[in-house]
Amino acid sequence: MKNYLLAHDLGTSGNKATLYSIDGELIDSCTVPYPTHYFNGNWSEQNPEDWWRAICESSQKLTAKINASDIGVIALSGQMMGCAPVDKNGVALRPSILYSDQRATKQAEFLLEKIGQKAFYDVVGHRISPSYTLEKLMWIRDNEPEIFKQTRYTLCAKDYINFRLTGEFATDFSDASGTNAFDLNTFQWSSKLIETAQIDESLFPRAANSTEILGMITKEAAKATDLKEGTPVAIGGGDGSCAGVGVGCIKPGTAYNYLGSSSWIALTVEKPIVDEQMRTMNWAHCVPGYLHPSGTMQTAGSSHTWLKDTLCETEKILAEKSGQSPFVLIEELIKQSPVGSNGILFLPYMLGERTPWWNPDARGAFVGLNLASSRADMARSVLEGITMNLGYIVNIFRQHIPIETITVIGGGAQSAFWRQMMADIYDCKIETLNFQEEATSMGAAVIGGVGAGLLPGFEVINRFIKVVDSAEPNPENQKRYRQMQPIFEQTYLSLKEVYGKLAAIN
Repeated sequence: MKNYLLAHDLGTSGNKATLYSIDGELIDSCTVPYPTHYFNGNWSEQNPEDWWRAICESSQKLTAKINASDIGVIALSGQMMGCAPVDKNGVALRPSILYSDQRATKQAEFLLEKIGQKAFYDVVGHRISPSYTLEKLMWIRDNEPEIFKQTRYTLCAKDYINFRLTGEFATDFSDASGTNAFDLNTFQWSSKLIETAQIDESLFPRAANSTEILGMITKEAAKATDLKEGTPVAIGGGDGSCAGVGVGCIKPGTAYNYLGSSSWIALTVEKPIVDEQMRTMNWAHCVPGYLHPSGTMQTAGSSHTWLKDTLCETEKILAEKSGQSPFVLIEELIKQSPVGSNGILFLPYMLGERTPWWNPDARGAFVGLNLASSRADMARSVLEGITMNLGYIVNIFRQHIPIETITVIGGGAQSAFWRQMMADIYDCKIETLNFQEEATSMGAAVIGGVGAGLLPGFEVINRFIKVVDSAEPNPENQKRYRQMQPIFEQTYLSLKEVYGKLAAIN
C-alpha cells in the first residue's frame, strides 16, 4: 500500500525532508544543513554535492522509521534562480551560483543595452538583473570559458537532485520562469532573448509541468538514499510556487503573504499581471495553466529582528530570565503606542528594496521623531513600516484584480497582533493556518501525489490545511492608516536622492 508522500525542500540553509500520509497527516520531518560560501562582497555559492549529501542523509533518516516501499512518490521544491552547470553525464562542473549572487552586473548591463528593461519584462515577467540564471550563465561564459565549454545544461537545485535520483534532465515551468530566459506568453524558452544573450538555447533543459513523473529512483540512487528502486519522482517546482500550493493558493482569486526574514505577496491568476512600472514579478505556477505573480520585500522579518537586537535589549534580557520569546515582550512594548506610532514613520529598507522601489541604495529611516517620542513609538513604527510597504504591494495587485482575503504564513504570522495590523493596512481579511513552516514541502508533496495519481487534484490541499484564526479590518484603525500610507510613500520618494548620494560616498 502506497501510504506516503515524500517531499524534499532544498532551501538556502539546508534540505528539509518531510513525510506525509496521502490523507494529509504530517508523519515525520528532518532537516540536514549545508554551507553557503559568501565571498567577494556579494558572491554566494553552494556545492551541489552538499545538496546530494543532504538528500541522502535526510532520506535515510525518514526511511529508517517506515518501509520505503510504502512511499508512493517523491517530489522536490527548491531554491530558485540559481545556475548549476553540469556536463553531459550530469557531473557538476563548479559550485552553483545562488539567487542572491550579484556578480553578473556587466552581463545584466549588456542585456539592458541590447533589449531594454520593459521589452524584456514583457516577455519573461521579470526585470533584467544579476540575480537570474541567464545573466549568471553569461558570466560563466565570459569568465570561466573552460567550464562553459563543458556545460551541457544549467540546472536549478531541484533539477540537479532529480537527475541524481532518476538519471533524467528536465526542469518545471516555475523554475524555468525564474531563469530570465523563459517566455511566459508561450511557455517556451525565449529563443530571442537567449540568442541576444549569445547563449545556446540547448543549454536549458526540457521544461514541463511540475506534476510530470520525470522517472524512477535508480538502483544507484536507491543504494545511496535507502529509497526503493523504481519509486516515481515528480519534477516538482520552485519553492515560491510550491509554497503557493501549500497554502491553498491554487485558483484565481486566492492570495498569500509569506512573512519571514524577507516577505512576499503572491497570488494565482490566469494571465500575467503586467505592471507598467515593473514593480512586481510573474512566475509560472506549479498548478498547470496558472501564473503566480508576486512582489517581494527585502527586509521584513529582518527589520523586526534588527529592532530586537538594537532597541530592545531590555526585552531580550527579560526574555532570557523568563524563558519567553523576546518578540512577545516587544509586542507588549508596542501596544503602549497608539495606531500611527505618535507620528513616527519607519522606512524598512535595511538592505535596499525590491518591490516596489527596486532601489539597492535605499536604506532604513525613522522620520518624525521628537523629544516626546518613546521606545514604544519607535518599536511600533517598525512593525507599521514593514506592513505598509507590504500593503503597497497589495494595492499594486489590486489595480488588476480584487483581493478580499490573504492567507499569512511564516514567523511573523504567529502574532495575532501583527495579523490585525495587516488586516487594517491591507484592507482585507487575514487568515492563518494550522501549519506555518511546512507550506513549501506540503506543496511539493501534493504536486507529487497529483502527478502519481495518488491524489485526485490540487483541491486536496484542504485535507492538509485548516484556517485556525482570522482577522477583519478595524474601521478606526483603517482610517488612520489610510492617512499615513501616502505620507509613507512620499517619505521614500523625498529621500530617494539622498540615498543615492549616501551610496556614492560609502
